Amino acid sequence: MTRQAKPYSDPYLAGVGIGAVLLAAYVLVGRGLGASGAFSSLAAAGTAVIQGTSKAAAAPATAPYLTSGIGTFQTDWLVLELLGVTIGGALSAWFAGRLRRTVERGTGISARQRILTAIVGGILMGLGAKFARGCTSGQALTGGALLSAGSWIFIIACFASGYAAAPFVKKLWSGECKV
Repeated sequence: MTRQAKPYSDPYLAGVGIGAVLLAAYVLVGRGLGASGAFSSLAAAGTAVIQGTSKAAAAPATAPYLTSGIGTFQTDWLVLELLGVTIGGALSAWFAGRLRRTVERGTGISARQRILTAIVGGILMGLGAKFARGCTSGQALTGGALLSAGSWIFIIACFASGYAAAPFVKKLWSGECKV
């Protein structure tokens, strides 16, 4: 039995919800939202496991840039946040009748190419987040809420880049352009 997909949430209501979650994060844990810190925690914990030491003992000698200002894997709330986002997204898709195994792609790209470009893009975004000392969600949501000039410049540049790249991506997606 196939479930009928429900309409997407109202974007304005979702924006207010994200703002409320951001405010709650500041009130409850004293920090804003972001995702890259969770990956740093996992990398630091993995390094400590490979070395056979505790994270605290491994941090100063191995990779202090991975562990500065974060707790352990078990207690770092950003890891729990990312886990919650993953589980919540899956549950939301299931309740809305949109959970299915598929590769979203245009006619001009194969499923394999789409997966490969998604992986490469994700790696580049992760590296960029480490160089920028924050991911897009941390920069835009948290930095923007704090009125950080760098965060506002960043998000404006992201939107401008997206609009500039949109015609090429649209042609690539529709099959008019081959890479």
